[in-house]
Amino acid sequence: MENFNSSSLPDILEAQLPMAYPSKKNKLPNSGVVLAADVGGTKTDFALFEIQKGKLVSLKSQRFPTSDHESFVKALRTFHNDKSIVINCACLGVAGPVDGDKVRGVNFAWEIDAKKLEGDLNIKRILLINDLEANAYGLSALEEKDFQVLTKGDDDPGNAAIISPGTGLGEAGLYWDGSNFHPYATEGGHCNFSPTDELGMKLWKYLKTKFDHVSWERVVSGQGIMNIYEFLRQYRKEKEPQWLKEQLKIDRSAKVISAAALENKDSVCVETLQLFLNYLAIESAQLALKANATGGIYIGGGIAPKILKLIDKKQFYKNFINAGRMEHLLKTIPVKIVLNDKTALMGAAYYAAMGIEK
Repeated sequence: MENFNSSSLPDILEAQLPMAYPSKKNKLPNSGVVLAADVGGTKTDFALFEIQKGKLVSLKSQRFPTSDHESFVKALRTFHNDKSIVINCACLGVAGPVDGDKVRGVNFAWEIDAKKLEGDLNIKRILLINDLEANAYGLSALEEKDFQVLTKGDDDPGNAAIISPGTGLGEAGLYWDGSNFHPYATEGGHCNFSPTDELGMKLWKYLKTKFDHVSWERVVSGQGIMNIYEFLRQYRKEKEPQWLKEQLKIDRSAKVISAAALENKDSVCVETLQLFLNYLAIESAQLALKANATGGIYIGGGIAPKILKLIDKKQFYKNFINAGRMEHLLKTIPVKIVLNDKTALMGAAYYAAMGIEK
């Protein structure tokens, strides 16, 4: 279990990236208590905030492995079961497509029904949004120190987009109206993986033997790192070293492959991460073109910040701008890695606060 130690979030009027909310409000209410949740396939973050003088002040927070609880209700009650605290509004950012007041996780088994939860948990109002939409709203809480710049681009206003490789691959857009960003969810990570060279085509064929549908999520995610590794181990015909075999018996996950690559202990692991980063750059560029994201591409998720020293900025840039007639446009687009792993939680907190009904 891990705590979120930020004492308060900035006033939304001070945000470097101003957001528009469905409520049409442009500032936080004077008072209230809100619950924020960032629900993903690997971890679930909870935080309880009180609104004090126009700012969200953290009361408590906690992180749980999602698989530790069989339902969202049980996870929430582990975090908070104090009936003396009246929660005015909750916002749950969930990794899955939201259908009205319901959502089913893509990489985990929970099903969440907001209206049913309001009664079960005695919360006045519960709002559901996609986790990448919550990530987008959370960008408004960040400062320059929360970003690692990969490509500088131009400082032009315009639409933006966020791509987040983690357990799966999330993508969202931010429409710019001239004054504020309007985040919107997509399921772009489930679009068809489109290789452009011989190695990529062989990877696609390998994945097609395992999956009915070979999406970008199959290569640009934690599970994608494992898929690339298993393909390369077979394709390169290099025997898996015993020390790595033993580690993967204990934890067959991208963390083991990434650690071996960071320590330069195995050539296949190193190539796996290089290929992962190449595909991240390519799919980031495709998202940028589809969203006309002249305002920037933000790379969220838990993977990129942990492998910063493996990122060759020149190679990333080369892969990012490789789009023929659209190269000139991609050269103008800044690309930044989001270093703050509580971005989605903060976005959900703002969304909940702006959703308090009088």
